[in-house]
Amino acid sequence: MALTEETKLVLAARAGSPMAEMHKLSPSEARAGMLSMVRAGPKGEDVAHVEDRNIPGPGVDVPIRIYRPQSDSALPALVYFHGGGWVIGDIETHDGICRALANEAKACIVSVHYRLAPEARFPAAPDDCFAATEWVRANAKELGVDAARIAVGGDSAGGNLAAAVALMARNREVTPPAAQVLVYPVTDYGFDRASYKENGSGDYGLGLDAMKWFWDHYLENPEDGDHPYASPMRCKDVANLPPALVITAQYDPLRDEGHDYADRLEAAGVKTQRTLYAGVVHGFLGQSAVVPEGRKAIEEIAAFMNSAM
Repeated sequence: MALTEETKLVLAARAGSPMAEMHKLSPSEARAGMLSMVRAGPKGEDVAHVEDRNIPGPGVDVPIRIYRPQSDSALPALVYFHGGGWVIGDIETHDGICRALANEAKACIVSVHYRLAPEARFPAAPDDCFAATEWVRANAKELGVDAARIAVGGDSAGGNLAAAVALMARNREVTPPAAQVLVYPVTDYGFDRASYKENGSGDYGLGLDAMKWFWDHYLENPEDGDHPYASPMRCKDVANLPPALVITAQYDPLRDEGHDYADRLEAAGVKTQRTLYAGVVHGFLGQSAVVPEGRKAIEEIAAFMNSAM
């Protein structure tokens, strides 16, 4: 399928931005650019209760933002990890996604601002995300959350971190997440899949140069890319993991590694739901106000959470 008309408009607007060649920017410049682009877009939905906190992490405080729709009962929760290649992005850039998910899923969304690279390289981000997930479980009653219905999820690098947290919970023999939501996730340190060759030019937003830039900032050394918490695809055993939703985009260099990880999960007996959204690019979830497929993905995530939990 060709690019949707709405996606063409999004790409045309981005073409004149410095973010079109993000790999030429410093991390601080790229962070400012991403935040500026998001703030120039539509305002997020109103949510009944939104609260910022700092919670204890692995030697540092971790900022979180809690979104809660109106409810007098204990809600399911999604601990959400923002995208941005482990280098850019934060609670603010993904505020709109979390607001939409809270309202659509009728769930408590806890958005986590894990430490970013290169200031804090791997494994700082998965360590922070795991600690935040455990904090939500330990404080479920105070948050108005059902401790038995806590999922993890995220987009792009956030999907990578959600997959890593699911693996960490299993390996450390703690209560696992009830489900994992992986939206166009990074699952492997490598650039040889067909989707990189088809979509890596940068014409569709995220490109090969940007992904190399992200990985170079994230990893202390290339050998770290073999670690399953950096590359879930390289985990020898992905059995006994929570049910998974894997969402991918047609014009995305990460498309095939998302597919491949879904294949691994299914082969290991993990209940897996997958959807390839045609005609759209990496990042379309955050474009839900203008790209209909983004809204459909929000609705799919909500339905999956309610079904899986």
